[in-house]
Amino acid sequence: MKKLFCNIFGHHYAVSKKVTSHIKEYKCIHCNKQVTTDVTGNLSILTPELQDINKTLERIYQNRHNHQVA
Repeated sequence: MKKLFCNIFGHHYAVSKKVTSHIKEYKCIHCNKQVTTDVTGNLSILTPELQDINKTLERIYQNRHNHQVA
């Protein structure tokens, strides 16, 4: 039923994880479809490869951010 809602009205994405200040992961509140922002700023399906890339970017971003504050 939830997929039918998304097929008719489209997905309703909410931020599920902030990777960096520009890259975020989103999840549809109805069907749980996961997407992320890609290099061009568009939404792409969150594949295992993109999850690994996002984890690496998040770690680099946090390390850089923590060193600038200290």
